[in-house]
Amino acid sequence: MDIKALRLKATLFALPKVFALKAKGSPQFRAFLEQKTCVVQIRLADGSIARHYAFDRGRIVSRKGLHPSPDVVMQFKDVDTAVALTTPPINYAEVIHAGKNFRVALMGDEDLIAWFTQLASRLDSDGWKMGEPMPDGSTRYTQMTNGGPLHVYVKDGRIVRTAIIEFTKDDPETWTMEARGKRFTPRRKAYVAPHSLAMKSIVYSEDRLLYPMKRVDFDPDGERNPQNRGTSGYERISWDEALDIVSKEILRQKQVHGPGAIALAHPSHHQWGNVGYYLSAMMRFGNTVGVTRVMLNPDSWEGWYWGAMHHYGNSMRLGAAAGYGGLEDALKEAELIVYWSSDPESQFGAYGGTEASERRLWAKELGIEAIHINPHYSPTAAFTGGKWLPIRPGTDTALALSLMYVWIQEDLYDRHFVENRSTGFDEWKAYVMGETDGVPKTPEWQEEETGIPAREARALARLWGRKKVYLGCGVNGGGFGGACRNASGIQWARAMVMLMAMQGWGRPGVNFGNLTNGTPVNLEFYFPGYGEGGISGELMATGSATNNYVRMPHLLSMNPVPQIVPRQKLPEAILEGFAEGYLLEPTSMEIQFRPYFYPAPGCSKIHMLYRYGGSSMGTIASSARFAEMYRSPELECVVAQGIWNEGETRFADIILPACTQFERHDIGEWSNSSGFGYHWQAQLNHRVIAMQHKCIEPLGESKSDYQIFWDICKRLGLGNYYSEGCSELDWAKRVFDSSDLPKHISWKKFLRKGYYVVPPEKPETRVAVDMRWFYEGRPKDVPEPFPLPAGYSHKWLHGLQTQSGKFEFVPNSLKRLQPERPDRPALMRYTRPFEGAREGERYRRYPIQLLTPHQRFSFHTAQDGKGSAISDLADHRVCVDGHYYWIVRIAEDDARRRGIAHHQLVRVFNDLGSVICAAEVTNRLAAGVAHSYESSASYQPLGEPGASPDIGGCMNILTPNRMQADGTVASAGSLCLVEIEAWLGTSTLQEAAE
Repeated sequence: MDIKALRLKATLFALPKVFALKAKGSPQFRAFLEQKTCVVQIRLADGSIARHYAFDRGRIVSRKGLHPSPDVVMQFKDVDTAVALTTPPINYAEVIHAGKNFRVALMGDEDLIAWFTQLASRLDSDGWKMGEPMPDGSTRYTQMTNGGPLHVYVKDGRIVRTAIIEFTKDDPETWTMEARGKRFTPRRKAYVAPHSLAMKSIVYSEDRLLYPMKRVDFDPDGERNPQNRGTSGYERISWDEALDIVSKEILRQKQVHGPGAIALAHPSHHQWGNVGYYLSAMMRFGNTVGVTRVMLNPDSWEGWYWGAMHHYGNSMRLGAAAGYGGLEDALKEAELIVYWSSDPESQFGAYGGTEASERRLWAKELGIEAIHINPHYSPTAAFTGGKWLPIRPGTDTALALSLMYVWIQEDLYDRHFVENRSTGFDEWKAYVMGETDGVPKTPEWQEEETGIPAREARALARLWGRKKVYLGCGVNGGGFGGACRNASGIQWARAMVMLMAMQGWGRPGVNFGNLTNGTPVNLEFYFPGYGEGGISGELMATGSATNNYVRMPHLLSMNPVPQIVPRQKLPEAILEGFAEGYLLEPTSMEIQFRPYFYPAPGCSKIHMLYRYGGSSMGTIASSARFAEMYRSPELECVVAQGIWNEGETRFADIILPACTQFERHDIGEWSNSSGFGYHWQAQLNHRVIAMQHKCIEPLGESKSDYQIFWDICKRLGLGNYYSEGCSELDWAKRVFDSSDLPKHISWKKFLRKGYYVVPPEKPETRVAVDMRWFYEGRPKDVPEPFPLPAGYSHKWLHGLQTQSGKFEFVPNSLKRLQPERPDRPALMRYTRPFEGAREGERYRRYPIQLLTPHQRFSFHTAQDGKGSAISDLADHRVCVDGHYYWIVRIAEDDARRRGIAHHQLVRVFNDLGSVICAAEVTNRLAAGVAHSYESSASYQPLGEPGASPDIGGCMNILTPNRMQADGTVASAGSLCLVEIEAWLGTSTLQEAAE
């Protein structure tokens, strides 16, 4: 007999003995083995080799041959395949290849298939030890959050505390930087964002969803009463009932309405981890089921993606600047940092922590000046000091134009860049100087628009024109966030890149940045970012094809439904039956011009909404529309899979309780969004990769998102296809193996310690400064693989991603947009914002401009509400009569005229709705401006949802649904006109609080 056949027979014969031996030494394995009674058949397709196993609550009887009625059949086409797939270690490339080509098949009961594959997997994983024992009897685990890594201390099955990670002598040394005769070395700690330290409080929140629930007046087989969503109560049901309802409804929607009837919606962000993130487990589920995808806009990048990008490219970064080498260049060369609509002490980069605060102190120590252009005297301005220019919201472009006017008039711009690295300057110059429209953009002209005195504007222009300046825009200094999110965001972002071009973008000391980005960490060490799709198998909507798919072979998943809906237009799609969007596709600048329409030809309209993740009503403009949408009879079923009873969850028919990331296994790297945002780890002092331990068991009956998706897929006959037989821990091991980690640390050591710090880049091989190559006319030398090779108009690595290969003051891409759009013309023109201080009758009714920037203490809605520890922060919410109210900041003069006292309850309102807030009376705002962070997780209408005052703090009820420009989905949700008045309805509020 063939040696491979003998080997296979021996393996099959020994299998029950291996199970029994493992069960004898492991109570956990024995308990899992005892869960099922079934018969499993393993065979070759021709039946020449076969053995079946009868499992009976821990006992195993094995016999040679074919069983007449097995519960599970594992069938191999031939001996070679069987031996390859049953011989450790598992070669997943072989497994996937065999599965795709039908050389191996698993047939039978889906639950039993999952149990058996996991039983085999646990032969290895059951012996893995997690965490480190502490002297006090607790065990120290590790987690990675949206704001950084944590140590998690657990005792008697409960989290007792969390703490930042302090690196030890066993971790790599930290980098040092020299500038102007001083040496700077960051502290050897992982300084996380404040919201990370609030995670323990929300794990044990009273608002946790612990059991599956059904709306009391929702009958899946009868009356569904959609008009009562948001007001009727819930009853507890079993998981079996909940999963049966959901899986049957999925099939019913397909059979009754056809493809596209089911929409899968989610917030922009959720719990961290390469396995559990929405681009991973959820994306795989959506592709497995077949859904209308609710498309995210370039939220927070609006002005850069729809505007600035056309001047110079960087489409893969949605038009934002890269920031390579920026920290060292700024500390060595810069003389001034201009923070323009930039408050990094509040927003902490992108998934970053508070580490950049130390760097801003270094700049202060070196004597680098700071100027802040912002309607709000921000925490960053208070921290760094420097001059504050309280600009009128939405008018920033006018100030920028006046600066350029002075530079041209007084010859204070970089002629080398303008003459050798740009096109269209003469046309742009004619507009700035007033030759085009008869309006010179002088400092005196801008004063009428911005409220900034002409003398201040002229002085700033001269100071800037004579110094080497770093321009910090938005959250991380190089793009997203800030003023790009309001009505004039496109023209603001375009003005910012033109300012930098005129000053010689890329020469020493002249670049984008606010010291948040550009640290000398090692960027070549490979670990997949969440944007690479994790386990999704999705090659089109993630960055999986770039790296992760070839390094971690797994089954492809493809969504057969061609229908998409822009998230901002989802209510219109449901309520009006039509929506138009424009593609978010970073491979080129021009794809954004391509419209798509709902409903798509041949697809059904949406009749079922499956919603995953945290609350997002507080993050979407004009959000009361969503309350109306949820109550529409067009939506026959709404499913909410979430962790907390907040926001939209209360509009669901079926609620599926998910656990937090502390209650499941995962793996992830701090700030690594590769595949979506490239090299964001360069905002950190240390690259930290963490095993996200399952610190405690899921509370109540909650399950991980992955497990919920898997359980639904089992009922659809797709469980093994969805899971590949892997648990979250198995997937985490596969992610680990796909990275560079195994070259430096063993899996078992990584599990015990919980994290790995990537050694920093050596000084002699540190990354070059962004755009220096372009300024000096050299081939590109920064480590980003874009533009795509075909995206160059000159030789590869020569020039920018534009038609000319140069910076274009008048972009050719916008010239090709026909007909020319008056609100996004190729020659950028200043226009007043539609939510500005000159809106005629609307401004007379609502004379206060309300700013709603990104959250400071919560990562969007993730840590807000739900009994979170941050509710006790005086700058986040204010407790009045037992209820924690959202804060609106109002200028002293405006408060005085309205009779409003500090921390008095007020009604903030316009024609879209009203929100009850606690007033913070302050001198840190100019008159006529109010300030309130967006992203409340709570939506608590006092009466009918969508038509009554909200006491949860959902400020986006008040923001406009209008796009910044036609032909875009550029939201303008960070600025709106409101009125504020004292609120006297305390009795009603007291009842609501109780």
